[in-house]
Amino acid sequence: MKYVKPFISEIPWKHSWYYSAMSLFESQSEDRQSGEQGRCLQANNREFNTLFEYPNNTIKTSKYNVFNFLPLNLFEQFQRLANAYFLILLFLQLIPQISSLAWYTTVIPLMVVLSITAVKDAIDDLKRHQNDNQVNNRSVLVLMNGRMKEDKWMNIQVGDIVKVENNQPVTADMLLLSSSEPYSLAYIETAELDGETNLKVKQAISVTSDMEDNLKLLSAFDGEVRCESPNNKLDKFTGTLTYKGKNYILDHDKLLLRGCIIRNTDWCYGLVIYTGPDTKLMQNCGKSTFKRTHIDHLMNVLVVWIFLFLGSMCFILAIGHGIWENKKGYYFQNFLPWKEYVSSSVVSAILIFWSYFIILNTMVPISLYVSVEIIRLGNSYYINWDRKMFYAPKNTAAQARTTTLNEELGQVKYVFSDKTGTLTQNIMVFKKCSINGTFYGDIYDKNGQRLEVSEKTEKVDFSYNKLADPKFSFYDQTLVEAVKTGDGWVHLFFLSLSLCHTVMSEEKVEGKLVYQAQSPDEGALVTAARNFGFVFRSRTSETIMVVEMGETKVYQLLAILDFNNVRKRMSVIVRTPEGRVMLFCKGADTILCQRLHPSCRSLGDVTMEHLDLLGATAIEDKLQDGVPETIITLNKAKIKMWVLTGDKQETAVNIAYACNIFEDEMDEMFIVEGKDDETIRQELRSARAKMKPESLLESDPVNTYLTTKPKMPFKIPEEVPNGNYGLVINGYSLVGNKELQLCSLLPRNFFLRSNPLLGNFKTLFLFHESPYSPSLQVPLLDRHLA
Repeated sequence: MKYVKPFISEIPWKHSWYYSAMSLFESQSEDRQSGEQGRCLQANNREFNTLFEYPNNTIKTSKYNVFNFLPLNLFEQFQRLANAYFLILLFLQLIPQISSLAWYTTVIPLMVVLSITAVKDAIDDLKRHQNDNQVNNRSVLVLMNGRMKEDKWMNIQVGDIVKVENNQPVTADMLLLSSSEPYSLAYIETAELDGETNLKVKQAISVTSDMEDNLKLLSAFDGEVRCESPNNKLDKFTGTLTYKGKNYILDHDKLLLRGCIIRNTDWCYGLVIYTGPDTKLMQNCGKSTFKRTHIDHLMNVLVVWIFLFLGSMCFILAIGHGIWENKKGYYFQNFLPWKEYVSSSVVSAILIFWSYFIILNTMVPISLYVSVEIIRLGNSYYINWDRKMFYAPKNTAAQARTTTLNEELGQVKYVFSDKTGTLTQNIMVFKKCSINGTFYGDIYDKNGQRLEVSEKTEKVDFSYNKLADPKFSFYDQTLVEAVKTGDGWVHLFFLSLSLCHTVMSEEKVEGKLVYQAQSPDEGALVTAARNFGFVFRSRTSETIMVVEMGETKVYQLLAILDFNNVRKRMSVIVRTPEGRVMLFCKGADTILCQRLHPSCRSLGDVTMEHLDLLGATAIEDKLQDGVPETIITLNKAKIKMWVLTGDKQETAVNIAYACNIFEDEMDEMFIVEGKDDETIRQELRSARAKMKPESLLESDPVNTYLTTKPKMPFKIPEEVPNGNYGLVINGYSLVGNKELQLCSLLPRNFFLRSNPLLGNFKTLFLFHESPYSPSLQVPLLDRHLA
């Protein structure tokens, strides 16, 4: 939940749309010519918005159409050298002075090759057209003349008000006006935009949220919006809404982007801001370009060498012909007269060069491209038919969207992966916790030996709590006993979990609570507090209702300090029913420990020891099915693995072993955790020296490079270590340290650990060519600090 920010009057607006149209149309026309500088629109007024010539909501991802297919496809195909060669050959054969073969001997094979490739390209693009048509013809409810009318996506225009229902995709980039949820909150899934499966919360401004689903009020809404021009920044949006003489500030928390899915929200209404190619989704798609694979590049190189060899042969034959004509043929013209256009042996040699160039055209393998295309097509079908890649839960088979996929996959040497949601399921379960120096979660037998949890292990009985979640499981009875006996610290711990969050509660049936959380870990914490007797029941913009051990209490919500990338923590300030003002805070241990009072140092040390399990609240995120086996297969293929995680170093290493990224049989594991260049350089050199002792020699290319520090990058072949090694790099060491390019010399698996300074990764890796290895792409992290 977020408060609506105070509005600030910035721009004196005129509410006569005609006056606005005349003044803005002139500026917008100029903007359109030099690139749109800003956007102006009015709700429910297509006549006004049409003046600015905004595109409709049609999208186009295909490359060709009926008119440009032939010229554009031929242009792309003749970028292949063999095709270009035969085209040149065809023109040469039209010259009678040098033509030694009929022109159709070249045209027929060239036409066959071009036709086969063109058919394949046409089929691929036809699929894009079909997908575009399917998306453009989706149905959506749009407000027209006071009632909801079903229309196609492609007909939606800027300024329209549309209704999106639960589990439906968002039609266009639109301003959230109202929703079915309290305080006009809307929950969205952005997996198609950023790959994140966590639900995100959007909130409408109060002036529009009051309209709810009242069609009369929505139809009368004539707010005007000024905002930034279309761009590809998913987390940025600035604008101003003017309505009834007042201005309201707009930001990206109020914008629903095309490609998002509405979740846990029955319905919501939105004002369309950007459509079609102007949406942030399409702005990030980029322009469709002709791409050549590594195999295409290799074949072009081979053809160049064949050209050179062919040219050399023709040149030698022409020289020999010129010598013979000069010494013998000149005197033999009575029997073999020269043509009238041959004036000397030099001219004859030049002409015979091109004749041989035509005769020996079979040396250039034009059919090679056809063979490769057929192989590519077959391999793509093998991928589609692979039963091991079939995902049974969703009845989904693998789909090769391009015929060149297989050859590109076969050249992968490095895999860069996030942990959460990629290696793990992103389904969080509360397992253990540390409260005031006491550890809870493990179970022991009569002899004090710790037991492993199994299906036969007895679960804690939560039947005393009527509001408990029946799916929640916990095994340590001592924590329940501490709650029942009234342990003050334990009660305060669970009270903080039930208050310090942004979870929304839904109770459609009495006693049946459904929590809607932005992230799985937050939902797991609130659910744990619920089962142990501190039930988060409901909230308003000013209060939070909690049922504490059967007693309902209402806390006055004074302030919420949201979690962000800089603070790395979330805090709430509440007034208790007894009148006390309390601050509850939760966040990363590296941040919170810095803010502890010196008197808590001993308690902090004990808690940090407990953290060397899984964490103070031990939220367990299980691995995806088949992750260890997949990584073993990648290792057999000599593919090196890089993984990014925000966990503590000990936790990161444990997860690396669980995933089989690290193995017990490894010779050694190196940790890079220095914070300055010199320390990091020594750590890397020490690791490299243990893997390859000969690297200490002065003649070693890397040592030479580091000593001389040449201006031009120096590339050396990839080295093979004398053993099996792993590497853990602390986030502090990654930031701006070029020495980490030496990671190319550590060809085993690597595990990267981030830290609070690195913030939220909008792009996990940026690739920078290493001067140490031609095949390595060194990962540099794009740090986004809000």
